[in-house]
Amino acid sequence: MKISRSWRYLLSFLSGVLLTLSFPYTGSLTPLIFVALIPLLLVEHSIFKQRYKSSKVFIHAYITFIVYNIGTTWWIWNADINGAIMAFVLNSLLMALAFQCYHFIKKHIGAQYGLVTFISVWLGFEYLHFNWELSWPWLTLGNVFSITPSLVQWYEFSGVLGGSLWILLINYLLFKVVFFNYFDTTKSPFSSRQIALPVVILLLPISTSLWMYSMNTDEGTAAEVVLVQPNIDPYYKFTTITPDQQLHRIMDIADQTKTVNTKIVVAPETAIPVSFDEAVIDYDIGYHILRERMKDWGAVQLFLGASTEKRFEKKVSRAAKKDPYGGDDFVEYYNSSLLMGNSLSPKIVHKSKLVLGAEKVPFSHWFPFLEDLSLDFGGTSGTLGVEAQPTIYDNSVFSFTPSICYESIYGEYTAQQTRLGAGAIFVITNDGWWGDTPGYKQHFSFARLRAIENRKSVARSANTGTSGFINQRGDVVQSSKWWVTSGLRGTVFVNKIKTVYMTLGDIIGKLGLICAVIFFAYAIFRKVKPLEKREI
Repeated sequence: MKISRSWRYLLSFLSGVLLTLSFPYTGSLTPLIFVALIPLLLVEHSIFKQRYKSSKVFIHAYITFIVYNIGTTWWIWNADINGAIMAFVLNSLLMALAFQCYHFIKKHIGAQYGLVTFISVWLGFEYLHFNWELSWPWLTLGNVFSITPSLVQWYEFSGVLGGSLWILLINYLLFKVVFFNYFDTTKSPFSSRQIALPVVILLLPISTSLWMYSMNTDEGTAAEVVLVQPNIDPYYKFTTITPDQQLHRIMDIADQTKTVNTKIVVAPETAIPVSFDEAVIDYDIGYHILRERMKDWGAVQLFLGASTEKRFEKKVSRAAKKDPYGGDDFVEYYNSSLLMGNSLSPKIVHKSKLVLGAEKVPFSHWFPFLEDLSLDFGGTSGTLGVEAQPTIYDNSVFSFTPSICYESIYGEYTAQQTRLGAGAIFVITNDGWWGDTPGYKQHFSFARLRAIENRKSVARSANTGTSGFINQRGDVVQSSKWWVTSGLRGTVFVNKIKTVYMTLGDIIGKLGLICAVIFFAYAIFRKVKPLEKREI
């Protein structure tokens, strides 16, 4: 097998294009995901067979993944040019390194282990990308099915990494079919048996999922919920509207939409935009406005986003900074959610999965000076504080999982929260930073996978973007339009179902990472052993 240099570059580019076209709202041609990696696998195998330098694999993989990253997340540019460049370059680098790791293992332990090493390494990489300091799992392969939830109802067992496993397996098996029939002249002509296995692996999960989809109905007790979308431009906060006016707009929409049957009103992330000290919340002007407006709400509760802070006598975490108002205290800032009501003491849960750069300075726990640099150069205000452990709201109405913006793309973390006894999932976000682009649409669609994984109704309030209700099989029941002030009233079904995924989490990713480490260590052993023999 030999592929010319120009064809290698063309195939690498083609894989990136196919990945982009298969992803939600940058093509939405979902079936292409099952063949998207075949061109890159052919390039890698050609380099492997010709015994070219391994660096060639990295170059071609980087081409594929830079096209994929830019093609699917170009909209980050609208929010932060520097952040976008960093995301494109760094995430493509990490993906290319993962693919290079697969090639290294294959090169030193043999092509006969290609399938298992390819799957293990990529699943291990995706799992790691959910859980480390540079976490950015937006482009996890299994996310591609967020617009076709009827095909992945079995996510309640596997989570999104089950979708990644499915994609990787079919791509590799079809790559073998293409290789044996078009590039390996020593093999017999094409046989229908060669295509049988990948076809079965493709169709069996689909047919199973469609059956599950047809059988599934919302379970639990019905509760009326109101979602508020105030539609405030995040780039012009406090210039076109004051914090007080923002809160009054939210409450006006709520008053116009709620009924006597409403249980909870949900308003978006940072609805209270000016940070207040949690210890003296009763003295905050924003909180006081809300309390006054809620006096005639009776038992209806309000769940919304807020900027909050806490003070400590010593530095309790990397997020703690010297109090800017003077004194010896340290202050920690949070992106928080707040639950309040006439007969309910205010409860606060902090966001735990922080946006890289905007809310978290990576590796600053090892290199504290990075926090100071982020302030000096006008980037972020440094790392925010986080909740110590997964937490839910358990109140007199019903318990629910609070998911603040970026947290809603973390399947395992959401499952860890929900298994604490949550009966529904509430997402509050602000998706206005990117403009009318695929960004807010992708973000909304990922919440559909959380509904399937946990078999919970999802209610999502966005400042702007898409607010809406999602049922327990991932269907969008009701949604708002982009850049339209809206109040939505819908039904959430509250249940205590515990899915397999809620119990096991990303077990597929954990097993993949363990296997990848074992294979990598063995490959190093095989690489070093011949050198040891020559020295003897």
